[in-house]
Amino acid sequence: MNVFDELKERGLIAQITNEEKVKDLLLNDKIKFYIGFDPTADSLHVGHFVQIMVMAHMQRAGHTPIALFGGGTAMVGDPSGKSDMRKMMTTETIDHNIACFNKQMSRLVDFSEGKAIMVNNGDWLRNLNYIEFLRDIGVHFSVNRMLAAECYKQRLEGGLTFFEMNYMVMQSYDFLVLARDYDCKMELGGDDQWSNIIGGVELNRKVDSREVYGMTFNLLLTSEGKKMGKTENGAVWLDPEKTSPYDFYQYWRNVDDADVIKCLKMLTFVPVEQIKEYEKLEGSQLNPIKELLAFEVTKLIHGEEEAVKSQNAAKALFGGGSDLTNMPSVEISDDDFEDGKVSIVKIMVKAEIAKSNGDAKKLIQQGGVSVNGEKITDMYASLTADDFNKDEDVILKKGKKVFYKIIKS
Repeated sequence: MNVFDELKERGLIAQITNEEKVKDLLLNDKIKFYIGFDPTADSLHVGHFVQIMVMAHMQRAGHTPIALFGGGTAMVGDPSGKSDMRKMMTTETIDHNIACFNKQMSRLVDFSEGKAIMVNNGDWLRNLNYIEFLRDIGVHFSVNRMLAAECYKQRLEGGLTFFEMNYMVMQSYDFLVLARDYDCKMELGGDDQWSNIIGGVELNRKVDSREVYGMTFNLLLTSEGKKMGKTENGAVWLDPEKTSPYDFYQYWRNVDDADVIKCLKMLTFVPVEQIKEYEKLEGSQLNPIKELLAFEVTKLIHGEEEAVKSQNAAKALFGGGSDLTNMPSVEISDDDFEDGKVSIVKIMVKAEIAKSNGDAKKLIQQGGVSVNGEKITDMYASLTADDFNKDEDVILKKGKKVFYKIIKS
């Protein structure tokens, strides 16, 4: 299957500036394309995953990805999808975040000689002469059209700063620079980037009379239309120090039945023909498919060894096995004990199962907490040192799916 049809079959493509021309380019030519990533944190998250998978599919088909890191644009911040202005970051923080992105992305995209390109738009944006930039580039943008764009329109009521208005112009200029310097033919991105991508396509045409193209991809949403990759503890990160491989595996293992097929198509390399066979399954029949999804996605991000460990730990917990080596744990020491006891509430907060003592007590009152299979009903319940001298591990459970092994050091 050619890459255009592959992306369509997987439900990835949302909008294209010129579908026939883009399809012809992808089938009959080998092009350079780019996707931009603003380094607003020190780790990529699930929201970036779709774009990285698209880069990998395109690279496998012989096209050359350009990963553009927003060392310049991140100093302004993309207003798309935001109700408030993004927090301003120092250049040192931005450069550190870019280094983190670089390392994580290299797991899925081959950046060896000639296979892919990394660029930082700070190299050309940070030192621009503002007056010259306005005269050469800003003159081609209509404020009326910009304000009608979705990325700005939703911010108008709450207050859109002139500072942020510059973002579309800067992103469009990126495309002009990459087209000139690398013969980049396409910009790709999430569907919330459509207005910005159109800006770059039109700027290339107006300034250099060059035809370039844009294509956006569907955002990773649940069947209810909410963005995936959020938990009660925050974002699901690709950095194992921020979201452990086990927690990452469990996130995908626990997706809703309605989302598992879509996630398999968008986030794995499992053949589409194979995935179609799973579409007829429902209820408990989907459990092995969820395990497949969790394993494949964890393998892509953290490697096969960590995927196997996470799978084994999950099976030990949910399948009655005994290998709990790789399950999440929380360590307590003698300093945590008072009068020979440590409260369940304290352990829950330390394990970040609860955000506060009050939150932990509320969970206990609601009947959502157990230790070694025994429901905790007393919010002042505690464990003693003797509880850790028995043969069995001490397992703290919240709800049906969150487990922590309590270890006494």
